[in-house]
Amino acid sequence: MMHIEHITIEAADAEAAEAFYTTAFGPDLPFEFRASEEPTSGFRGFTLDLIASQPANVDLLFNAAVDAGAEVVKEPVKSLWGYGGVIRTPDGVVMKLVSSSKKDTAPAEKRFDEVVLLMGTGDMKAAKQFYTDQGLEVAKSYGGKYTEFEPGKGAVKLALYPRKSFAKTAYVDPAGSGSHRIAVGGSGGSFTDPDGFVWEGTGV
Repeated sequence: MMHIEHITIEAADAEAAEAFYTTAFGPDLPFEFRASEEPTSGFRGFTLDLIASQPANVDLLFNAAVDAGAEVVKEPVKSLWGYGGVIRTPDGVVMKLVSSSKKDTAPAEKRFDEVVLLMGTGDMKAAKQFYTDQGLEVAKSYGGKYTEFEPGKGAVKLALYPRKSFAKTAYVDPAGSGSHRIAVGGSGGSFTDPDGFVWEGTGV
């Protein structure tokens, strides 16, 4: 089964971007970095989400990101689905720091348990079929509202979401144009999906 090995984040200053993520979240993120001057404006069509086990961990991650230079998009709050907040990194990536739990059950730690790449699509049915044809297995699917794929042995879970719905979940204007400024390092071949997201085969 195809899986994601890493995400390459493209930034005008790759060294500064790497320093931010390492300072905020530690050295264990499955992210790589490279310089890019590709034009991009507005929302880039995806979020990178860190999933933690409890609200206290979310708070530590959120505060560390803000201290390292992230912009606050939405302060962490409780909701029907759990607890979380949204930031925009200095290089322009929107990140959600969330937990499905609303209560703390252990001492707070600045740690996350899962990384999710949530990509916006203009056609859920077509995108879902495209990725199953590439070798991903569907884990959850709710019609045209959400699709989540099995991560396999990969370091990042992939999920699809209607692009226009990001306004409600990530608290950002879904409008944007130009480069996504990321590339997905996958165990399959190299390709570009129907929404313009580039995958680079790792051969793993």
